[in-house]
Amino acid sequence: MDRHEASWIEESHQAMHGWDFSHLKGRCETEALPWDYRGLVQQYLKPNDEWLDMDTGGGELMSSFKHPAEKTSVTEGWQPNIDLLNRTQVAQGITLYADPEGKMAEVPSDHFEVVTNSHGGLPIAAISRVLRPDGVFISQQVGATNNYSLSRFLNGKYAPAFPDNNLLQVITQLQSSGFRILKADASFVKMRFTDVGAIVYYATVIPWEFTNFDVNRAMPELHQLQDIIANVGDITTFEDRFIVVATKDED
Repeated sequence: MDRHEASWIEESHQAMHGWDFSHLKGRCETEALPWDYRGLVQQYLKPNDEWLDMDTGGGELMSSFKHPAEKTSVTEGWQPNIDLLNRTQVAQGITLYADPEGKMAEVPSDHFEVVTNSHGGLPIAAISRVLRPDGVFISQQVGATNNYSLSRFLNGKYAPAFPDNNLLQVITQLQSSGFRILKADASFVKMRFTDVGAIVYYATVIPWEFTNFDVNRAMPELHQLQDIIANVGDITTFEDRFIVVATKDED
């Protein structure tokens, strides 16, 4: 085993806490999107609004908005993140709805002025149910073809896990559920990895995008990636993103 292989195996054993990619800082760069998700949330979210942040991860992005805790609720389905939220955000007064099935069954109806969703699941009927009339839904999503070329390189049988998660499908579903679209856009932005270990870490913590990834089985492909980086300096792939802002029309 050479030094590269040993470091790649070590990367595959790293764990991610919450939704925090700081381990990749300086090793992976992504171009800026043509919209500002944070700015859009700040545009619509007022201090007195009841706010629900769906699939909040460890609450890292949610907490950065500094919305009043008593007006903030979150959903999360992954048990390690639920445990983390109970130790951190819930202790500060934020309401957590554990949602392992992603159906928001325990979330109250007609309760929220704003619902946000950054890279989470989209149970659109449930989102409509929990929003008050004239409430606003803001979501930035990972599109179906995210990092397709890299996923396909590492697994020749790879097919997108969520093929219908694209702007056209989501807009159609929202409109059919009584939403009026205020903003919609899609973009592909370059993502550059400067070392193979960063790719191993990324593939390990996002298994739905890198299905059946195993660092030992992938050694031939990883060495090919290493040769590319040695020659051109990085591995370039593309992130598939789209944004939707919609309001729930009154019945």
